Amino acid sequence: MICPICKRSISPRPGSVPDRFSPFCSDRCKLIDLGRWLGGKYQIPVIDTDEAHDGEIGGEIGRDGIGPDDADSKV
Repeated sequence: MICPICKRSISPRPGSVPDRFSPFCSDRCKLIDLGRWLGGKYQIPVIDTDEAHDGEIGGEIGRDGIGPDDADSKV
């Protein structure tokens, strides 16, 4: 196995308990990775598929069934 931070080869001992730093080679590499996550260097891509906002202009309809564009028409 290879450490994802420093690319050092990690050779697990057969039949042994996994190292406490796994999948990293050391506590240093483990903390570097944590810092990258907390600093926003790693990001999971998000695709906005909200169909309520598919190009329509206006707000959401309230509990009374009146939207912001309909407010003047029901008075």
